[in-house]
Order: sequence, then structure tokens, then C-alpha cells
Amino acid sequence: MSRRLDHGGTRIDRSRPVRVTVDGQELAAYAGDTLASAMLAADLPLVARGIYSGRPRGIVGVGAEEPHAWVQVLSGGGEPMVQATLLEVYDGLAVERLAGRGRLPLDPESDRHDTLFSHWEVVVVGGGAAGRRAAAQAAAAGAGRVLLVDDQPALEHLDGVTVLARTTVTGLYGHGRLVAVERLPATGQIGGARLHHLQAGRVVLATGSQERPLALEDGDRPGVMLACAAADHLRRYAVLPGERAVVWAAHDPGLHAAIELADGGVEVLAVLDVRDEMGEPLAAAFAARGIPVHLGAEVTGTDGTDDGRLNRVHTSAGSYDADLLAVSGGADPAVQLWSHAGGRTRWSDEVAGFVPLPGPEGRVSIVGAAAGELGGPRPTYLAPATHFRSSVGDPERVFLDPHRDATLHDLRRAHTAGLTSVEHVKRFTTIGTGADQGRGSGVLSVGVLAQELGLPVGEVGTTTYRPPYLPLSFGLLAGRNRGELSDPVRLSQLHDRVAHAPMENVGQWKRPWFFPAAEETLDDAVAREVRAVRTGVGMMDASTLGKILLQGTDVGVLLDRVYTNLFSTLKTGKVRYGVMCGPDGMVIDDGTTARLSETEWLMSTTTGNAATVLDALEEWHQTEWPELDVTMTSVTDQWSVVAVAGPRSREVVAALAPGLDCSAEAFGFMEWRSTHVAGIPARVMRISFSGELAFELNVPSWWGAALWDAVAQAGAAYGITPYGTETMHVLRAEKGFPIVGQDTDGTVTPYDLGLGWAVSRKRADFVGKRSLARADAQRPDRRHLVGLRPVDGTSRIVEGAQLVAHGADLMAYPVPMAGHVTSAYPAGHDGRPFALALLDGGRDRIGEVLDAVDDLVPVPVRVTGPVSYDEEGARRDG
Repeated sequence: MSRRLDHGGTRIDRSRPVRVTVDGQELAAYAGDTLASAMLAADLPLVARGIYSGRPRGIVGVGAEEPHAWVQVLSGGGEPMVQATLLEVYDGLAVERLAGRGRLPLDPESDRHDTLFSHWEVVVVGGGAAGRRAAAQAAAAGAGRVLLVDDQPALEHLDGVTVLARTTVTGLYGHGRLVAVERLPATGQIGGARLHHLQAGRVVLATGSQERPLALEDGDRPGVMLACAAADHLRRYAVLPGERAVVWAAHDPGLHAAIELADGGVEVLAVLDVRDEMGEPLAAAFAARGIPVHLGAEVTGTDGTDDGRLNRVHTSAGSYDADLLAVSGGADPAVQLWSHAGGRTRWSDEVAGFVPLPGPEGRVSIVGAAAGELGGPRPTYLAPATHFRSSVGDPERVFLDPHRDATLHDLRRAHTAGLTSVEHVKRFTTIGTGADQGRGSGVLSVGVLAQELGLPVGEVGTTTYRPPYLPLSFGLLAGRNRGELSDPVRLSQLHDRVAHAPMENVGQWKRPWFFPAAEETLDDAVAREVRAVRTGVGMMDASTLGKILLQGTDVGVLLDRVYTNLFSTLKTGKVRYGVMCGPDGMVIDDGTTARLSETEWLMSTTTGNAATVLDALEEWHQTEWPELDVTMTSVTDQWSVVAVAGPRSREVVAALAPGLDCSAEAFGFMEWRSTHVAGIPARVMRISFSGELAFELNVPSWWGAALWDAVAQAGAAYGITPYGTETMHVLRAEKGFPIVGQDTDGTVTPYDLGLGWAVSRKRADFVGKRSLARADAQRPDRRHLVGLRPVDGTSRIVEGAQLVAHGADLMAYPVPMAGHVTSAYPAGHDGRPFALALLDGGRDRIGEVLDAVDDLVPVPVRVTGPVSYDEEGARRDG
């Protein structure tokens, strides 16, 4: 039997019928229906069962106050624990009724969620009359950007106001920050939502009020609804919530709902008002409709059918055969967001609810019904009564929080146990701890507790509301930051030129790993690339190295403090290598810095550490040395860099930059020049990470691809060979150049790496200096960076292998460990395997034979110095 009227319904579109399925049963609905209204229209009153009691439950409310109707969405991506009163139907929607708890879908979620950030001068929460008025006034006053947020599907246009419908603010935090969930229009199999982070200069809360139930024996039975909610279902969705009704109310809006039900086609058998008098307009309205009114009356209990549906209502004025009991205990100002912001409340007898006290933060104000102002679409003639429950009934069947199956009996047990604080009673009984956050049960339970204690409600007080106002799904919190989108992928401007190579992840960057020719393996390709750089010339994309532009008159002072060596004496046109330590004296990065002018410096960092270094510089500057005239800007993306390395690199660069004197005499090591390369404005730096003569060509990033092509063309006569990160690692490892993060682990000092020459002993201070002076940092048995060679000259050493005494019994636990392999390569310039390692007292153990053990397989290795190629550094000048 359908309870849908053939006319009316402000929210539904009768031209767009849809089909929804509940537990396999197909229901007819219209676009604009909620699942709750569709179920009411289909006369499907049972929507859930008690989580512990298993008692049948029906629809109570029309919005977020609904305690019973939570369903499991099966269609689309699926979602557990969704309120039927907030779930808009769509064609193909399939749900399952729940017995209290939902379950996470096992399949990957197909719904799409996004996260958005925005700033507003004014954010108004609530699209009722008070909210629209506040938003319009703010816009008219020229407040700037004004946002109106409301959870209803549509809002009227307001000049100068941005409207965000279908959106619920779930949290209000300090400094005007709000988090809101926007439900996207339901379109079918792919749903989704947006998580808004709103920053507001001023927040106006116009969140209205929430209808409060009255407690009675068997008041959780299907067919017992909130009176105003029942009338709203009739008006919005043209659904008869029942055919014969008894209305029990403690305030005038509840009585108005009885009139709306009667006018909509419900036979109202009786109206009960807990108060002893009634406003004349209401009394006249009931008399005109022939509806009996009983003052000072109450409902004492209900009966039901075998399936639990309401079929009789017992009152102090008699019993009625009714299938709808509409109750309304009052209107609680919706102060949850006010409480999130630290606002407090007091009990008001005039409102019969908790109303906000003056605000905690000047930028937040609260207006309308949320502030305790009476009125609204259902006017008030007499003050509401402070009334919470029927005076009779079995306490074990008087449900105060049906979402948690908590009863009056549970509350009395808490009282008997000596608990009188509302916060303690909440934890004992679990009232208000369910997914509905006690929106309907919170104040009701406080009122009942006050009666049990014999105290005024205001002395009992209320609990503290905490975010979120509505549950947030994990999918929404994750947004699209999943899978490939969990971390940004950064590509250099040269990527198209090198994309055919296998890529290596370096931080967030994709870098060419090696450039295989024909059927070459990794080892074969790297061996070829190493030979090319050692004997001819190679080129690589070095654009991903971090670049930080430092400007100001005090840059030299800052660098002197964050680097272990002196920088302020560096001349314009020169480049210097530096090591950066943390306060504990451990290496956090290294790199070069070029002085571009008296007030401009360009710092180069490792690829993966660029953000960390910039963050550290900013922290030191902002927290410790704000007086320094320094600004820092990441310019990594603004420059493309091609490294040209090898004994023939000078000839290639000379061909590209005819205006540049590339001779060793005119262009020395660790210097830079401004010139044109292939006609492109460029900075050329004579620095080397391979130990060979090398130039780094820096051009604005939009010229990156053109530069790569030009270098390849100019180098073709010399057999120039592109090389990747693996070859770069081999080349630098042969020279004993450490990579921070690979050859260090946060416990390594510059001295451990053999970089003591880069630590100034004369300077008064720098970050980490005092830690480096500690006895522990000076211990001779600290782990030092050393080189390793397999004793047999051919066995590969495994990266990460543990170093133990040669011939140690690997089964005699624990096996003393002397260090570990940090970098290992199958072949260097001489075709033999080699490695770098951190070894206890390593510099004093050169020549010693150890075992490098991986997976219980020992490889005898001989300890060497970390530099295995061109120890004198003779090749850097060509």
C-alpha cells in the first residue's frame, strides 16, 4: 500500500521516477526523495533493529536527528552506516537495513572524494530565515566574500552570497576554521563527496534547533515519530506518516504539526498538551477541525502488532487505535558547533533548552533559533514546558537513547552506582556515544537525569559536544590521495627527452635510471655509460637537484651559521661545497652554493632533501634569527640543468658556448659563469659529482628540452652518451662522495664521512658545533665511511649486508656486527665490484678482511679507503 499523496511535495520531482531496493525489495520513489521518505511512502515502517535488544525500530526524524534509520548502502562504492533521512535516492540505489552496525566494503571504493580549501570573510552556517538574513546583511554591508552553507539540497539565490547546498559543517575550530562535507548529487553508480576546509574571518552560526522527543514506555516502536518531522515528511515529500494519529507535545510548534497533519489527510484522534493551558489561536484551530484536546495529559504506553508496528496508544485521557504517535518535547537550540569553538551554554526555562552564553571568540556569533530565539515558521504563543518523559512505565522499556539501546533503567543504575555527573553517566550508560552523537537523546537524558537527582536541569548541565557533528568516512578523509595520487609525481622539463629510459624514484621525482641500448642489461648499460664518462663525455639530466635562491644582505651570515664551514668570504663568481648538520651534529644534507652577486646566492641540495633543507633554513631564520635580512625561495622548478661530464666535456661546452673561455686557467674548478649556451641565456658551473672534468649547464626551465637537444647534437662528434642515476652513483662512489640518506642514517657526523676538512675549527659557532665537540662524537671507534673490495675480486657485495669478523660463526647468536654496506656496485671503472660501508673504527682498519653477510651468505671483503679512483683528484680539470 502506498502512502504517497497524489499531490503536493515541495522536494520531489514527480516527472523523474526512480527505483530503489531495500533488502532486495524494490520501491518506487521520486527524485528528491530521501530513502526515509521513500520507505514511508512504501509503508515500510521497520527500518532497523536495536543493536543489543533487537527490537524493531522505525523512522523518527527527518534529518540528522534520526536515531534509528541507519542503513548499509550496497550500490556504487558502498558505504556503511548512512542515515536514511539524509540519503537522497537515485535510480539503482540499493541498501540493506542494519541491526545497529554497518560493515566496511571489501572491494576498493569507487566513489570519488575531493578535498578543497577556501578563504572567506564571512561564513554563515544554516540556510534558514536567520541564516539567509545574516548572509544578505553581510553582503549588503560589503563584508567581502560571503559563504552560506546549508545541508538542504537547494537554497535560494542571494545577491553577493556564494551558496553551498547539500553541505554539513562537521567541525568548527579555532581561528575561524571550519570543516564541511558536501554531498554531491546522487547520479548513479559513482557517488562522492567533497571535504571543505573553510577559513573564515567571521562565522555566523544559524544552525536552528532540533526537535526533542518525549520518553515513554515502548516509545521506540515503529510508528512513533517526532511531530514536526512527521509534518515535514508530509509537506516535503507528500507522504502520510500514518492514517490515524495521536499527537503529544510540550510546546506550540508540536501542536502546529498536529494541525498540518490533519490538514494533510491524517486523522488526528487526539492532541495531548502537557501544559495546563493552550494559546487561543491553536485552541480555535483544533476546535474548527473537531480534534479533541487534552491539557495536562500524557501518553502512558503503546501496543503493537506482531511485527512491532504501533496499533494502539494509551494516554491519561484514554486509549486510541492509532498507527502514528507524534511526539514533541521541545526544540533544542543546535549549539554543537558553538560548543566546538569553546562556547558554553546555560539552561533557559523560557526556551526549555540549553542556550549559548556569550561567545568565546569574537569572530563567532550565533543567531536565530540556535541562539534560543523563539518563533519561526511554527509560531509560539505560550512558553514551552520543561517536560521530558511520561510519569509511568517500565524503566527497562523506556528508551532514552534508542541508537545505543540505553534505557531509563540504565540511567538509574548509573545513579545507584553513585554517578551524578552527566559526563560520568554518559560513559556508564553510553548515552550519546553512538553514530548520531546523541543529537536527539542528549538533552532528553540530561532532563531525565535531573528529575532522578531532584535538581534543576541547569545544575546538571550538559555534555561537551566535540567534532565531528556527522560521521566522516575514511574514503572522504583520504580523498583522492590514494594509489597513484597518494604522492605527487614530479617530472623535469627534460622528461620527454629521457622518458624512454627506465625510471628511478628519487623523492617525488622520476629520474632516468639507465639508458639501455638494444638488449643491454642494467649492468651492461651502466658499464658502458661509466666508460663513456671516464674516457669520453656523458650527459645527464640534473634538473631535479634542489635549488634555493637566497637573497638579502645577511645571506652570508645565515650560511655561516647553518654550514660547518665559512661561506661569507665567498667571492661573487665562486662556488663552495658545504655540509649541513642538525643540532645533534649529525649530517642532514650537503651541496654547493654559488654566490651570484653581493646579495644573491644559489644553494644546491640533494634531490630528495630540497624541501627538508628549505624547511630547516626557514625554521632557523624565523625562530632564532629573525633579524637577518634573508629571504629564501625554492627555484628547483624554474631551472633545467644538464651535466656534461668527462675528459671531452670541455670541447662540447666550448662548441655550445663560443663566448665562454672554458680553459682551466680562465674557468677554474668551483666557479660559475654567465653566458649563452646554444644561444640560450645560461649559468655554467664548473662543479663535478663524478670526479671528471664537468660542467653543469643551467638554463630557464622552458629552455630545458632545447638545451638537451643542443648538447646531444654538439656532443655527437665526441660520442656523447646519456647516463642515468645508477651510473652517477657508480662515478661518485668511486670518488668516495657520500650521498646523504644512503650513506648516512642520521647518526653520522662529517668526521665519520671523512669530511672533517669541511668543518671549521676557528669559527665561534654553527649549528651542531657543540655536539661535534662531545666526547662521543670524537670517539675513534665511531663508524667511518670506508671502501670495500671482494677478496676474490669478483663476488658481488650486497647493499645492506652486515659486516662481521671474517669467518665468524653465523649461527652463534648474537653475531657481533661491525657495520653495514651502504652502497654497492657490481663494477667500477676497472670492471671489479666495490662498495662503500660504515664500519666501526673504519679508518684504522684499512686492509683488514671482514665478511659482508647477506641472507647468511658471507662474502669476504677487504677494507679500503673510500676513494677508489683518482685519489689525487687530477682529473677534475681535464
